[in-house]
Amino acid sequence: MRILKERLSSYDAPQKAMQAGIYPYFRAIESEQDTVVVINGKKVLMFGSNSYLGLTNHPKVKEAAKAAIDKYGTGCAGSRFLNGTLDIHIKLEEKLAQLVNKEGALCYSTGFQVNLGVVSIIAGRNDYLLLDELDHASIIEGSRLSFSKVLKFAHNDMDALNSKLKLCHKDRIKMIVVDGIFSMEGDIIKLPELVRLAEKYNASIMVDDAHSLGVIGKNGSGVASHFGLTDKVDLIMGTFSKSFASLGGFIAADKEVINFIKHNSRTLIFSASMTPASVATVLASIEIMETEPERIKHLWDMTAIALNGFKSAGFDTGKSESPIIPLFIRDDIKALQLTQVLLADGIFVNPVVSPAVPKEDCLIRYSLMATHTKEQVEISIEKITKAAKSLGILN
Repeated sequence: MRILKERLSSYDAPQKAMQAGIYPYFRAIESEQDTVVVINGKKVLMFGSNSYLGLTNHPKVKEAAKAAIDKYGTGCAGSRFLNGTLDIHIKLEEKLAQLVNKEGALCYSTGFQVNLGVVSIIAGRNDYLLLDELDHASIIEGSRLSFSKVLKFAHNDMDALNSKLKLCHKDRIKMIVVDGIFSMEGDIIKLPELVRLAEKYNASIMVDDAHSLGVIGKNGSGVASHFGLTDKVDLIMGTFSKSFASLGGFIAADKEVINFIKHNSRTLIFSASMTPASVATVLASIEIMETEPERIKHLWDMTAIALNGFKSAGFDTGKSESPIIPLFIRDDIKALQLTQVLLADGIFVNPVVSPAVPKEDCLIRYSLMATHTKEQVEISIEKITKAAKSLGILN
């Protein structure tokens, strides 16, 4: 115990940031997750949320959660594999399969567990996993548990993917796993080109639609739908903690694939199932998404305003083409300083600094919700630009 404590005590990066007054994490929110939140008793405009459809405090969503607790209680007291499957779990899986146009779906307690539990088992010892270098951490962790050969290719670079596919044995599984919309960069996977390569090399495709559901595609059904290539994508993964205002995740695929995952994925078999309130919340959110398409339209209207505003102000927004807008700062300290200055001025954003990204790629992650108003977006652009100029980030 003494050795452990001594070794871990040497980790003091957070303490140094706190002493410098630039520690930006674990900021306690005292209100519901909305376009305006309360921190330390002060109202703050929220531009750091993943609630793309703005449904976390929707009356129908909250009512559905309460009704589920009244009927089923607060938890399932076991895994889906044994005693933790409710009829509403099955109802949600049927709805999700319909949403993304696949034969079957399977729900997990978190999105991280989906990728961890699926990527680790979907290919075998003599097979291949091909990952975009900027794939979500859960995909990376899943690949580390796999016995497959893991090959990473440069971000959204189809020539690089082609080079990696050439290295693979033609008679082995070649599973390409990519984000649909990349969670920090905000760009969309080049799915049409990726599909052409997959067909050329007889490879399979898994798309992580965590940041795509509720954002693009027919009725918000994701990247494959957006490109009209659902039948070319073998597995579609999604989370519930973003557009669907809840907690959990799912994988959708052909019934044979789902059958295999259902009986082999350890993060499903050995984890407690989604709570009844979480399941009911997702069902209500999907219904709202499908019946109120104006939410997605407004989200994209606000995205256009924000992207144009930041570019006009001189910010480098990279290749973003979605409600996730990176503002590249390329200096860790200035990114942290900017975050704190903005919070003091009533704007909440998220800094992404090394080692999460290389120092030269550090950024402020600015994200939009369908409930943001034009006035709120314009205020945020004005305040962020002013703060960036005061810190010498912009001229």
